[in-house]
Amino acid sequence: MRSLILLFIAITIRGYAQNSEADFERMPAIAWKFRTPMPIFSSPVINEGVVYFGGLDSTLYALDLSSGNLKWKLKTNGEIRSTVVVQGKWLYLAGGNGVFSCIDKASGKPEWRVVYDHTALFMAERRYDFADYYHSTPLIQEEVIYLGTGNGRMQALNAHNGNVIWSFQAGDIIHNTPAIAGDIIYFGCFDGYVYALDIRSGVLRWKFKSIGHQYFPHGEMQGSPVAGFGSVFIGSRDYNLYALNSGAGYANWHRKFSAGWALSATLKDTVVYVGASDDRVLLALDARDGQERWRADVKFNIFGGCAFSPRMVYVGSIWGKLFGIDRITGKIRWAFATDGYTTNRRDYFNDDDIFRDDIGSVLRAPVDWIKAEYRMGGIFSTPAIQDGRLVITTTEGVVYCLKKM
Repeated sequence: MRSLILLFIAITIRGYAQNSEADFERMPAIAWKFRTPMPIFSSPVINEGVVYFGGLDSTLYALDLSSGNLKWKLKTNGEIRSTVVVQGKWLYLAGGNGVFSCIDKASGKPEWRVVYDHTALFMAERRYDFADYYHSTPLIQEEVIYLGTGNGRMQALNAHNGNVIWSFQAGDIIHNTPAIAGDIIYFGCFDGYVYALDIRSGVLRWKFKSIGHQYFPHGEMQGSPVAGFGSVFIGSRDYNLYALNSGAGYANWHRKFSAGWALSATLKDTVVYVGASDDRVLLALDARDGQERWRADVKFNIFGGCAFSPRMVYVGSIWGKLFGIDRITGKIRWAFATDGYTTNRRDYFNDDDIFRDDIGSVLRAPVDWIKAEYRMGGIFSTPAIQDGRLVITTTEGVVYCLKKM
């Protein structure tokens, strides 16, 4: 018995040590960079040693994780603002031209294609405004694909051929990734509602309306929902993060942000990690009651989700910095800067990463802000971690693969 206990302890310690290897507790180094001609908003996906991502150049890329060498690329007919999903030997991509593709992940050759949004065919999918940065990313469960569209439909598609199983019409654009809990699928809409549908039939179970805000009276539900602990967590343009009862649709709790949107929510264990835009913080909240565990003052706007290793959380900012943060204390351990940040930061920021006093005369219109975010190498995506590598995509069109020092 004693030998069995010692063996169990040894295996546990060895497993813990192996998991700890995934932690980037100090500033990582660049393993490789890959440059594309246009900005990238989609998140990288790592599968079996290959990195997949799409860009505004309408191209889907597959890179070798170890070397960064191009394995293949597939040209589409619309901007790619959604993240690919891997299922077995296939990649599933919602293209910006309203075409949904099933692609062989080894060769990059399409197996089949269907039109999922007829309003987007032969042109870009409808966008709400300049800050509608993403298209919907599909969710796959039990050989069914769930996908929202620019024409306001949530659809369930057969994963083998793309045939429509059911379709639900909401009130406006759906540009987020749905969440599933039990037999219900949840998604947010730019009409200000969160919808809960029966996963088998698409029949409405309940819907919840946001409060609204002086500047955003519709309270557009732009954030992607995450589900757990009896709640659905989602961020709205009305400056609120909502925790909705997953069964009945009332608010278990909500948190108001003082300066702007909190659209980025990631659930890990019993904690909801919330990235705020104009509040420029990352918060760790107790998923059960919304109580704050810690806050990290990152000084920059956050739109993408978090990635995790045993002791660390990683999140990017739209102004070109990736942060490594202690998951227990919220202490910022390091901040990696993109090339765009290093080169262009003084055009917009002081030495303390606070906007220059004359920023209003430098950036006068939304198009100026977008161009600045592109120049700074903004990280609108969620980082990916595998095999001791940390991968990010940026609006300067560069993919960075980081490794331990």
